[in-house]
Amino acid sequence: MVAVRTEFPFAVRVVENFFIPLPDGTRLAARGWFPEGAGPVPAILEYLPYRKRDGTRPRDQGLHHYLAGHGYAAIRLDIRGTGDSEGLIADEYTVQEQLDGCEAISWIAGQEWCDGQVAMIGISWGGFNGLQIAARQPPALKTIITVGSTDDRYATDIHWVGGCLSKDNFDWSSTMFAHNDLPPDPEIVGAAWRDMWRQRMAHNEPWIINWLNHQRRDDYWKRGSVCEDFEKIKVPVYAVSGWADNYSEAVPRLLAGLSCPRLGLIGPWAHSYPHDVAVEPAIGWLQEVLRWCDHWMKGRDTGIMDEPMLRAWMQDSVPPQTCYDARPGRWVGEAQWPSPAIRIETMFLNSGGRLEKSSAGGSMSICSPLWVGIAAGEVGRYGGDAEWPPDQREDDGGSLVFISEPLTERVEILGAPTVSLSFVSDKPQALVCVRLNDVAPDGRSTRVTYGLLNLTHRNSHEHPEPLLPGQRAQAVVEMDDIAHAFPPGHRIAVSISTTYWPVAWPSPELANLTVLCGETALSLPVRPPNPDDEKLRAFDPPEMAPLPPVTRHPIEQTHPRRVVRDLLSGKMTVDFPRWTYSKLMHDIDQTQRSSAFARYEITDGDPLSATLITEYEVEMVRPDATITHRSTGRLTCDATHFIIEMDLRIGENGETVFERHWHENIARDMV
Repeated sequence: MVAVRTEFPFAVRVVENFFIPLPDGTRLAARGWFPEGAGPVPAILEYLPYRKRDGTRPRDQGLHHYLAGHGYAAIRLDIRGTGDSEGLIADEYTVQEQLDGCEAISWIAGQEWCDGQVAMIGISWGGFNGLQIAARQPPALKTIITVGSTDDRYATDIHWVGGCLSKDNFDWSSTMFAHNDLPPDPEIVGAAWRDMWRQRMAHNEPWIINWLNHQRRDDYWKRGSVCEDFEKIKVPVYAVSGWADNYSEAVPRLLAGLSCPRLGLIGPWAHSYPHDVAVEPAIGWLQEVLRWCDHWMKGRDTGIMDEPMLRAWMQDSVPPQTCYDARPGRWVGEAQWPSPAIRIETMFLNSGGRLEKSSAGGSMSICSPLWVGIAAGEVGRYGGDAEWPPDQREDDGGSLVFISEPLTERVEILGAPTVSLSFVSDKPQALVCVRLNDVAPDGRSTRVTYGLLNLTHRNSHEHPEPLLPGQRAQAVVEMDDIAHAFPPGHRIAVSISTTYWPVAWPSPELANLTVLCGETALSLPVRPPNPDDEKLRAFDPPEMAPLPPVTRHPIEQTHPRRVVRDLLSGKMTVDFPRWTYSKLMHDIDQTQRSSAFARYEITDGDPLSATLITEYEVEMVRPDATITHRSTGRLTCDATHFIIEMDLRIGENGETVFERHWHENIARDMV
């Protein structure tokens, strides 16, 4: 549990709001924490759309007050068109957002309380734009700390995972849709709040329309994907994530691709800062932030750059279950990445379902039912929680499974396993899901990692090509990076399916894949024992500053986490609750309530029955008004198009003040 620290080297002065002017006259709203009596100090900036005043307020205090108490000016900035900032927001990670960030950094560096140096810190959106702004090289930016983000907006974000339509694409669009038309606070912006609110309501569009109009890796996705040119990032980068966060694979890629000073850290965590986690062990993350910033901006010898380039939590084998409060394991370190110590071991997928070190011929075919994946679990991108999949034997019933003999010794892997797949498809479009599983002696199977690939993207995400039915093809399926230890007596298994609903939207037709055994192989990144792991410096205990006074009221989930499968009709329903809470923030006298869910429906045997339904209700109770947002969304498809329907109703004090409906048909492009 994170400890609350109340004494700091510096007293902290909190400025509830100040505005940062931009060249076009727009003002961005900021909240600041300043160390009193410290003189000009470096600044640490977090730049988000999630409403500093009433959205991330509780979390911000614990982070930024802590940094300010140790001698930094800490700034939490609302992106243009969000929170109390002026202007309008049109999409995520826009060029305008990046340019505004550069201007804000320049302005901060020129203030009397700043010594001219600025760092950026952020998780998720703030981790993304830290990388993107670093690539623009604003002179005052000296370092970034990016947590739970990615260098590749196309293939490993929430949109098109491996070229497959991710379940989170429409889901996340609906989430942002429910935030983007919320008004600023009149306590901050004055009487202008109502005009700003009207502009936001009229401007708010479902971003999914734009995202579905870019189904290939085109210039839209390349913008903001720093992997397009790692050399543009010159400042030191500290990249952090957790194995339960589906952005973890970006950390090894950043370490391998960047040439600037860099460190990577991957724990067992979900989508959270490492000091405040749902999956233990937590660490003294804010102390690590100080060690990093003290080194790069205060010239102090903290020893942080003498430590391994990558520190990762080597996870022990665990029985399959949907929730872990902690993951057993140990910290390991690699002096460089890619590590020369990692050796690639090849195992062939042979006929009869054998996973062996020698190659044998034959073939095996699979056309998976659509229930494969309905218990795949939740990704770790929604808050700090994560949900793991249960025993893999059910999904294995609709998959090809290749399994090794029992291991005679412990095998540890660190990196991204891959499968080089030789196959024949009977349809021009198909997808594949490859899972790497840890099978215990009693047969229980735990998913270790997995990878998705739209097989029309087998050669390029930018230039997909239809499959030629009946003809041999090759593809490489890269699974998410992982650190995992297979114990003696356990077996390594590879499972291949042609569906993975709802994680990936199904192809228009159910395809039959014939896997050419002996030509298809698993590559495992095996890490040998390293006695230097025992010498790694232990992390400090987690701590943060006191949080502001908040009363959280119980609220009933309208659609609790649930999987329903009707064996008679074949219909399956998967429910995920979203952002359901009620909180009173006493220091600003505001109550916020939210109730939301995402529901995925499909009928076995009919991929065109795939349906995603979202519903969001947000209520803001302020001294001057009660504001409500209610929106519903529906994504369906036919063989040639995706169909988007959205309905929006906004209210003030019980009266509807704005309504709108959207209905869009967008052609499928080999998805």
